[in-house]
Amino acid sequence: QVQLVESGGGSVQAGGSLRLSCQLAGVTNANMCAGWFRQAPGKEREGVARILLGGSATSYDDSVKGRFTISQDNAKKTMSLQMESLKPEDTAMYYCAASRYAWVCALSPPWRVDDYQYWGEGTQVTVS
Repeated sequence: QVQLVESGGGSVQAGGSLRLSCQLAGVTNANMCAGWFRQAPGKEREGVARILLGGSATSYDDSVKGRFTISQDNAKKTMSLQMESLKPEDTAMYYCAASRYAWVCALSPPWRVDDYQYWGEGTQVTVS
């Protein structure tokens, strides 16, 4: 049973930093694609960053390139999103997601929500 649990959200001023973490409980197959999505009020959920678990391949949405960094700790079974130079438009609920299929990490944007079978409950990030 895969369970994803996010932590680390909060409120920060523009230009500040936050680090989100996702506990990947029950993930036993390293060949999975995992990532972060976000959803602002009234908007669709959008992909932010993704990583191939057990590998090194990462990709980012253009809106966060150079500011966000996704990483993983295989020993701790966690995935993190370091967010720098935050902007008010980064305000959203951030979700950790995982797909059973490694090939999902090779898909071109926009990243489809339906390609990810496992989701966390989300953590709120507010930038003012």
